[in-house]
Formats: sequence, structure tokens, C-alpha cells
Amino acid sequence: MDESNEMPSVLACDVGNTATHLARVKGEAVTCVQKVPNGRMGGLAELLAGMWNEMPSPKKLVACSVDPGALEALEAAAESVGLPVLVVGRDLPLPIDTDLPDPAAVGMDRLCAAVAAFDRLGVACVVADFGTAITIDCVNDAGVFLGGAIMPGLAMSARGLHAGTAQLPEVEIDQPDWTIGKDTRQAIVGGLVFAARGALRHLVEAYATELGHWPIVIATGGDAKVVCGDLQTSDLVQAIVEDLVLCGVAAAYYKTLVK
Repeated sequence: MDESNEMPSVLACDVGNTATHLARVKGEAVTCVQKVPNGRMGGLAELLAGMWNEMPSPKKLVACSVDPGALEALEAAAESVGLPVLVVGRDLPLPIDTDLPDPAAVGMDRLCAAVAAFDRLGVACVVADFGTAITIDCVNDAGVFLGGAIMPGLAMSARGLHAGTAQLPEVEIDQPDWTIGKDTRQAIVGGLVFAARGALRHLVEAYATELGHWPIVIATGGDAKVVCGDLQTSDLVQAIVEDLVLCGVAAAYYKTLVK
């Protein structure tokens, strides 16, 4: 980045499977985080305009997306108030090198989270995103995204159990303070949360074997705190960074300014 110029502000948008998150980002500072459910974007244009007008120049509107329909709605809302959108992977190059046969087919949220984590750490890391879907990805010491694993998120799994059985209820997910479930709700919640914890541990151990050393583990996503528990007593997860994808969206733009 040309140090003679002021660092631009970025209105970062993470268009996810169920909601779009927006924030003002400058460097690593994230402010004014907003969440808009996909499919209920009626006031999005006004929200974008309000956030944009409060940002200093220079500034850009940048988005990553895993939902084409919601991205179209975001772009239409932005266009209605005169704001062009730069989309990661379409208008901006992929923000991180990969060891994949088809990098453009990977969810841009995964790549944005990975670059944000590696840029902060500078060493091999695992990025676990506990959202609508759970993704657990690996970046090596050279900053190359190696790939990872995808599985249903906690709420999706809970709905699947309810829909696919005759008697199991649909439950709200919370952090279990029990080990052995004493009723059906506890058994379901504990099963889902402990299964996610077990998957995380297994995959981190497998990735460590591939890397040849233990990586730093960073978690994000709406269910990260439920799955990871108390980090002060955790021997697995080093940090939960709630706005990791939004930081990565901004990073994708900042990397285009480096000369």
C-alpha cells in the first residue's frame, strides 16, 4: 500500500447463507456492525447510504458472497443509492493463495476469513467458522489456503433431526453445562455441540499431522462461543474473532493497493 496515501475505509459486506453482515472497516478496526436477514432487505439501501455517508474518504464498498440471490439484492440496493460494489472473486482477485484445483469454486467467506486470520498471525492456522454451515479450514506457514471441511451448522442439524424423525423436537441451541443429557432436549443439544467440538479437535489434529506442527486455531461465526466454550480453559482454540470475515473482505481490497 502506498504509505503516502491515507488508508481507505471499507464498507465491508459478508453476504452469508441466512443473513448479510455489514461493518465499517479501516485497517483492523471494525465498527458499526449490522446484520440484515436475507429475504428481508427492504431497508438495506437506506442502511448502506447511512453507513457510507458517515465514513471518511477515500472509501469503497466491498462484498463477499455465498448467496447469489442475496448478493443481487445487495447490489440493487447499493445501485439505488449510487454505490458501486466490488465483489471478491469477481471484481477483486482472490485474497489468498490456494492449493486447490478450482480456487474460484470455494466459498469466498472461507477465503476471506483465512486471509484475515493469517494476516494477523503470520503462521499456520486453522479457521473454524460456526455459522449456518460449519467450515474448518487450514492455512500453512507460507500463507497458502490448503482447504478444509464443511458440515451442517448446529441449527441446521437440529432442524434435520426434527424433520427426519417422528418424535424428536426442534430445539434451541445453547451451551451445555452438562455432560450426560438427562432429557431429550439435553441429549440433542449436547449431541450436536459435543459433535462439533469433536469434529474440530479431530480435524485440527489431522491438519497438525499434515503441517508437521500444531497450528493456531481461530474461531468465528454465531455459534463459536457455544462450541468452543471458555477459552481460558481451552487447550484447542486460541481466540474467537467475531468479525473475521468482514476483516477479510476489507483485506481483499487492501491487497489490491499494495505496490
